[in-house]
Amino acid sequence: MAESVTANKSNSKPMILLIDDEDRFRQALARQLEVRDFKVLDTSNGEDAIKLVRHKNPEVVILDQKMPGMDGIQTLKELKKIRPEVQVIMHTGYGSMESARLTGKHDVFCYLEKPSTLEDLIKVINEAAKERINALARHEIPVIQKSGLKDWLIGVHNARPGIILLGLLIFMGVTLMPVPHQLHTFLVSKKIGKTGEAIAGYSDYRQMEVGQSIAEYYTRKARLYNKTTGDNGKVVKVPLSTEQVALRAKVMVGILLLAALFWATGAVPIGITALLVGVLMYFFGVFPADQVAKAYAKDSVVFIFGVLALAAAISKTGLDRRIGILLLGTSTSLRRFALFFGPLLAVTASFLSEHALVAFIAPILMLVYLGTLKTTGLKSDRGLVVMLLLMLTFCANIGGPGSPAAGGRNAVMLGIFADYGVSISFGQWIKMGLPFVPVMAMVIGAYFITVFRNKIKVNSVNIAAEVRRESEKIGKMTADEFKAAGVLVLVIVLWTTLSDRFGMGGPVILCLVLLNVLGVLRWKDINSIHWDVVALYAAASAMGYGLAATGAALWLANSFVSVLPDFLKTGTGLCISTSFITGILTNFMSDGATVAAVGPITVPMATLSGTSPIMVGLATAFSSSFAHMLIIGTPNNAIAFSIAKDPETGEQLITMKDFFIHGFAIFILSLAVLWVWVFFGYWQWIAV
Repeated sequence: MAESVTANKSNSKPMILLIDDEDRFRQALARQLEVRDFKVLDTSNGEDAIKLVRHKNPEVVILDQKMPGMDGIQTLKELKKIRPEVQVIMHTGYGSMESARLTGKHDVFCYLEKPSTLEDLIKVINEAAKERINALARHEIPVIQKSGLKDWLIGVHNARPGIILLGLLIFMGVTLMPVPHQLHTFLVSKKIGKTGEAIAGYSDYRQMEVGQSIAEYYTRKARLYNKTTGDNGKVVKVPLSTEQVALRAKVMVGILLLAALFWATGAVPIGITALLVGVLMYFFGVFPADQVAKAYAKDSVVFIFGVLALAAAISKTGLDRRIGILLLGTSTSLRRFALFFGPLLAVTASFLSEHALVAFIAPILMLVYLGTLKTTGLKSDRGLVVMLLLMLTFCANIGGPGSPAAGGRNAVMLGIFADYGVSISFGQWIKMGLPFVPVMAMVIGAYFITVFRNKIKVNSVNIAAEVRRESEKIGKMTADEFKAAGVLVLVIVLWTTLSDRFGMGGPVILCLVLLNVLGVLRWKDINSIHWDVVALYAAASAMGYGLAATGAALWLANSFVSVLPDFLKTGTGLCISTSFITGILTNFMSDGATVAAVGPITVPMATLSGTSPIMVGLATAFSSSFAHMLIIGTPNNAIAFSIAKDPETGEQLITMKDFFIHGFAIFILSLAVLWVWVFFGYWQWIAV
């Protein structure tokens, strides 16, 4: 093997591997590139090239197509298996359109006939090096700088060793800490069956038998027993001890902190963290394998998968452009989009599935973004795409308080009201909640207009015109569009009328099957959705299930309440504290689980303190819609995150950092508007 390695005089120059069986040509070209400060490796055959790519990791490969033994295309295939991000320039003296077509099948960056001028070759090499950065992003390959321990610990997105070590230390610290007294008390307390008892906030309280403790119920539900030998010599099963159940509750809290840290910082890929949640739940014995799998396969997870696939079908047919004209027809500027479309969307989300609305509209806004880039000649405008999609999902989130039909969390609160003998009509809920929705949506719009006015590169964006332009490109509606429209109407009808019986996931899966039967949707289309987001939401559901079942959620909620000063335990102060606690928890747990954990604690507190239980209960339900900070907080966030990817480079256009920064700001604003406009505002004049 002939190999030449020259020290790289400039870190900006990519490392190049020359593969050519013509020794004189290869060596001469290597010297010419070295003179221009490139670091060059060279070899005469494909077998040695594979070894060099494995161990030296060059960024750009210049490959001769016609070589004895392993030819260029065979070598190319093997190199791509090892390093899919490496950029290959096919260099041959036997050039033809046919060879270009063949090599194009195998992800070649560029096809050049030799001899080519050195200037042309260097230009292509530099372009290939830039494309490699995009390829690394597409293949989710992290590149960690190893210049020092600090840089190594900080790492890069999807590979942060320091954060990984910190997360593991936090997890072990929580798991090994002594069992908190309050947690132990909750686990051993027996159900009496009277309203107001301490464990009424346990998620499965209604399923527990009178005289049964949380520890006993959890053991039975999880089918986890200790095996011991009886007096007759036979192996018998006995329930877990309180200490063993407490350990599992601490494990779930540790998993919550670990996963939140990893997701917030991008320490490891989203999907890996999602898998880690299940691995820890299984190996620390929170649930047996089949129940861990069941915890991942909630209806909400099936729904997330279904709407992403349905959105792909709608986008494939072009129906999304037609829908966009109807929904975004008045958004002739970003200001009108923020101040008119936002409130309209939020109010609509009070009565229809906000998740479905986000799933249908987010791809349309991505078309607007890409169309705007094309019109203006810009390569990217992160400010624009972040504003469009985050405003969409945040406005959809705050539709929850508008009516009892806005989500499962509201149904949970209605059940809690019934348990405590409190009744509230559909109209009364709307009267107390709907005025909040458009006002909060306008505040969200004003926030994005203010914060992003200097961050958006384009001077103006006519969203309605962009949608109309995209629609005109595809002409009249096709048969597939009519089929997709019919199925879309069907799924909305099923969600509206039969979701109590079939859930949200069942109808959308049925409609995916119909779309396939009708020839609109293929499995390849379904397989192209962002499965990492589905896994993320599945893990979030599993965490919520584990926290609720072990009693950890009840302990966390009570811990928040117990530290409140007295003036926040009565009257409007109780509404404020309840909304703050619920708002914090709902960013880490499902909204329904949060309401189930907090509501039974605060509603009886309201009765005891002489505060309206309806006000406190609604404060809990309303603030469970404020899950803005993390992707796991709500399906809306997960859907927007999954769609916000550059179709060419694979770059994630909206990051977890974006969600946390702007989501935290909107969370604070949501609480402020709830407290000022609702609690100290129109609630003061509404008879409750």
